[in-house]
Amino acid sequence: MKTPILRKFNYAMALQWFIFLPIILPLCLVFGAVQGIMNMFEKMAHRMWLDLEL
Repeated sequence: MKTPILRKFNYAMALQWFIFLPIILPLCLVFGAVQGIMNMFEKMAHRMWLDLEL
C-alpha cells in the first residue's frame, strides 16, 4: 500500500484565505439570511393565497 504523498503547503493560498475570509463569511451570512427571509415570505404569501381562495 502506497503512503499518500505530502504536498507542499501553499503559503500564498493560505494568505489569500486569511485576507478574504473576513470579507466572504459575513457576506455569505447576510445573503443567506436575506434568501431565507424571502423564501419564508414567499411561502407565507402562497399559503395565505390558498387559504383566502376557500
